[in-house]
Amino acid sequence: MNEKKYGLIGYPLGHSMSPIIHQAFFEISDVPAKYELIEIMPQELENRFPKKLEGLNGFNVTIPHKINILPFLDELSPKAQLFGSVNTVALQEGKKIGYNTDCDGFLCALENAGILLGGKVLICGSGGVSRMFAFESILEGAQVTLAVRESSLQAAKQIQEEIRQKLAKDCEIIFLTEAKGGYDLIINGTPVGMYPNVNACPLAESVIKSSKAVFDAIYNPLETQFTRYAREGGLQYCNGLSMLVWQAAMAEEIWNHVKFSKEDVETVMEITRKELAKNG
Repeated sequence: MNEKKYGLIGYPLGHSMSPIIHQAFFEISDVPAKYELIEIMPQELENRFPKKLEGLNGFNVTIPHKINILPFLDELSPKAQLFGSVNTVALQEGKKIGYNTDCDGFLCALENAGILLGGKVLICGSGGVSRMFAFESILEGAQVTLAVRESSLQAAKQIQEEIRQKLAKDCEIIFLTEAKGGYDLIINGTPVGMYPNVNACPLAESVIKSSKAVFDAIYNPLETQFTRYAREGGLQYCNGLSMLVWQAAMAEEIWNHVKFSKEDVETVMEITRKELAKNG
């Protein structure tokens, strides 16, 4: 069987754990394949993208191309269309089909951590991943509040408008400093607390500890200040590693029509944890 080729398109990619995660899944599913990092700067996407596609069987997309990639694709899955964002592309019968497996990864991560998505949900941030968190929370019937810095107010209003137009629902917008606590779930979709700024936290300790559960999209470090407060407060919590590994599993299921068990995913999570600890 010929070796397949996959990759991750984004910029910069130096920190990416994707090759390790995907290689582990290839081995579990017995798919002979290699996974590479393909750095493409934003201004080079149009010129370099077609050339970089040659020889690939599929690829993932990360910052800053998740939205800008859309004009180059032939079809979008319903979720990719809803979010206006793609992180996985399958090349099928000459067509480039865009999917969003971030949402599946997020939902699986919550489910496996025993965290319910519903009730009063506070989402920190207004970037692409926060937009996905907001949409999925609204779809689950949650009462959503977006908490942002003043500089991100316009981006938050855009998410609010998209929710009104696409889902006929609404969400509240507040500044991060105005959050008072008492939420069923707080989701951090900001990079605050990410390595190397590991002592930073998007919210006050009291706000986090007065809530029921937290989810942090960050996976490096494995424990952020945000999730440490949750652990200390006896809350249910989950970091971004679970979402990262689950969305990769979903991408490979699309590419290679394979199926992974919860145990398979946990095996790959452990491999990734060890690699992060080594690099840390």
